[in-house]
Amino acid sequence: QVQLVEFGGGVVQPGESLRLSCLASGIPFNIYGLAWYRQAPGEQRELVASMTNRGSTDYLPSVRGRFTISRDNAQNTVYLQMNNLKPEDTAVYYCNAEHQWDEFWGQGTQVTVAS
Repeated sequence: QVQLVEFGGGVVQPGESLRLSCLASGIPFNIYGLAWYRQAPGEQRELVASMTNRGSTDYLPSVRGRFTISRDNAQNTVYLQMNNLKPEDTAVYYCNAEHQWDEFWGQGTQVTVAS
């Protein structure tokens, strides 16, 4: 059974940091492309950051320079380090793993940035 479980969401003030983690099980983690998406209330889900199985990364322009995606294949974990958080970063954040025709999602973790 494939599972992606996110950790690390919470409530922070503007300018603070959070690190999200996503632990995967049931897949050969090292061959999967990984990504973090987010969805704010009333908005469509958007791609925040992605990393290929070879380590290439891409970011939503509004988070580039503030967020960093990384992966630890030995721990089957993908991370999203979020610095200098802004109120507009408030959303449910989802972990995604994709390889060819297979795609899996986590259940999401809430990130709220408010003063």
